[in-house]
Amino acid sequence: MTRGTAVVVCMSAVGLMGACGGQPEQTPGSSDTVTTATQQLVPAPPTPFDSYLYIAGNLPVGGAVSSNTGTSAAYEGFKLTVAAHTQVALEVTHLGTGVGVDTGLFVYGPKTQNGYGYRPLYQDDDSGYGELSKIPLATFDAAGEYLVVVGWSNGLGKQYRLQASCVGGACVANPTPAPANTPVKLAAFPLEGNLQALVNTGNAYREDMYSFLDRYDFAWPYSTSASLDAAAAAVLARSEYSGYRNDVPDTYTYAAFLSQMYGQFQPLHQAILDTYGESAANAQVRTYFREFSTGPNGDNWRTLNIILLPVSRHVLVYEQTAHEI
Repeated sequence: MTRGTAVVVCMSAVGLMGACGGQPEQTPGSSDTVTTATQQLVPAPPTPFDSYLYIAGNLPVGGAVSSNTGTSAAYEGFKLTVAAHTQVALEVTHLGTGVGVDTGLFVYGPKTQNGYGYRPLYQDDDSGYGELSKIPLATFDAAGEYLVVVGWSNGLGKQYRLQASCVGGACVANPTPAPANTPVKLAAFPLEGNLQALVNTGNAYREDMYSFLDRYDFAWPYSTSASLDAAAAAVLARSEYSGYRNDVPDTYTYAAFLSQMYGQFQPLHQAILDTYGESAANAQVRTYFREFSTGPNGDNWRTLNIILLPVSRHVLVYEQTAHEI
């Protein structure tokens, strides 16, 4: 089948199960052994996968599904439909999964007329119990249908249970205001390819000016926004930004931040908002500036810009440097 062909839908024989569903894991028999960190890495599905990957049903946010690995290594997909800025945790759970099952977990989407795409938004191999998979935080910026794929390296013919839990954003029912001084806990994720390409283009423009852009997400289940103070504290707590801890910051609106960027990097300004579905009116920027000399004619300038996107639950750290040549 071609990339644009619809994926074959096949309902799992085990079927869908509710948020508290799933059969409890059976007590290991005399022939069963519990293994950890002994199986091979479960790679992402080879592409194109629309000719063989079966969708076993829908995975509801706040619920779970169960299925069976069969007797050979394979993959199985579940449709996850979310509102914009939904945050979930995905896990192949110890409860309801057979002993010795080794999984990988991959998330694609959102679905377009060309399918779900072939670059995983999120993936994990063994972060869960034993050799099971867990993605503690997956932030979905765009509303739509996503594909959660479970893969396994050992076809033991055993049940597995996949759970999707709401941890923040649009899926939280009746959110409450954030308690005073609620900290922001950052999780690092790879930068999107379009943003990295703009950084690379800017870095190729002049040898004496260079920039870096890093992405962090934070789970936020509250009705009120995270504070810029809390976001800045979380960034400066990381060792890679420790050199700015004693500097006096400035605060900017996102519109004013444009003039603080070197000209060759300014295309990032709108691209960041577009990528994460954020309004410029919501975004805030905290800036730290350092100037120092490494010797004769060796002046250096470094600026750390902490960009809080409170609705989409992202913190972008944009560091730009310049030196005399």
